[in-house]
Amino acid sequence: MNLDPHRGQVILSAGEPLEHAHAAMVLIHGRGGTARSILALSRQLHQAGFAFLAPQAEGNSWYPNRFMTPIDKNEPWLSSALLTTRRVLQQLAERGIYAEQAILLGFSQGACLALEYVARNARRYGGVVALSGGLIGPDGTPRDYAGSLAGTPIFIGCSDVDAHIPKQRVLESAEVMRRLSADVTARLYPNMNHTINQDEIDTVRAMMAQLVQRSQPS
Repeated sequence: MNLDPHRGQVILSAGEPLEHAHAAMVLIHGRGGTARSILALSRQLHQAGFAFLAPQAEGNSWYPNRFMTPIDKNEPWLSSALLTTRRVLQQLAERGIYAEQAILLGFSQGACLALEYVARNARRYGGVVALSGGLIGPDGTPRDYAGSLAGTPIFIGCSDVDAHIPKQRVLESAEVMRRLSADVTARLYPNMNHTINQDEIDTVRAMMAQLVQRSQPS
C-alpha cells in the first residue's frame, strides 16, 4: 500500500507571484473537487498582495470515508493529506511567507482537513477558514490537542441543516479551537445548502485585508 498517496500531486497557483506576495492562502478542495475548482474562489477573494496555492488530492478525495468514521478507517490517506498541507506551508516558508502570513481555507472535506491540521499543529497562523466542515473523527474522539493557536483568527461557516456536517460538530469544533486560544467566529446559516454564501466570502475578504495590512513591511 502507498503510505503517502497524495505525494507528487500538482499544486496550482494564482494571484500574486510568491516573490511579490505579502500573504498567501492555501485552498483545500472537497471530496470530488479539484485544485482547479477550488482555485476558482481566488477570483472572488482577489486581494492585492495575496498569493493562492491549491494542492490536488489523489483521486479527487483526501480520504475515502466520511469524516466522522473512525480515524483509522481513513488511513493512510488522512495522514498523507495532513502531510500535503504541511508541504504546501513549507513551500511558502521557503519563499519567505510563514504560517503567520498564511490563511488555510477549505471547503467540505477540505474544511475538515484544515481544522484537523491546525488543531494537530497548533501555532499562530494568519487565519483558518472552514466552510462546511468540522474536526475529524467519530463522536467521543479525544480532543486533547497540544499547544496554542495564539490568537489565530478562525472562521467556521456551515448550514444548520447540512446533510454532511452535523450542527453539533460545528459547535464542538469551534469550542475546541477556543480552548486552543484561537479567536473563533462560527456562523450557522438557516436552511442553507452544502455551499458557500456571500456572507462567508465577505468575511474571508475582511480577514484577508487585515492580514495583508499586518504583513506589509513598515
